[in-house]
Amino acid sequence: MRALVVDDSRAIRLLLRRMLTELNHTVVEASDGKEALALLRGGERPDVALVDWNMPEMDGVALIRAVRCDPALSAVRLMVVTTEMEVGRVAEALEAGAQDYILKPLTIENLKIKLAGVGA
Repeated sequence: MRALVVDDSRAIRLLLRRMLTELNHTVVEASDGKEALALLRGGERPDVALVDWNMPEMDGVALIRAVRCDPALSAVRLMVVTTEMEVGRVAEALEAGAQDYILKPLTIENLKIKLAGVGA
């Protein structure tokens, strides 16, 4: 499986890359929603995009809405990565078009469970 990790934190991108690689996934990274959208519109087609909520330039929900407005990107599965304190905001992301979410702090066990629904 191919995964796009979208997070402005280099440390979180590295952590997710390490976990996803351990789960035998290929990883592409973007540091914000704007960069991720450019990758997607440029032909990058991940099976899943793990999208942070709070990022500069374009936040996670804005990215989700932009992806869902583009029919060429309809197959991309979108998963919001969020902290437990933001759980109440998850509904907004799901309404915008995310299919799932994963809570921080991230663990490989939780990531594996969430990705199983993607066909991992």
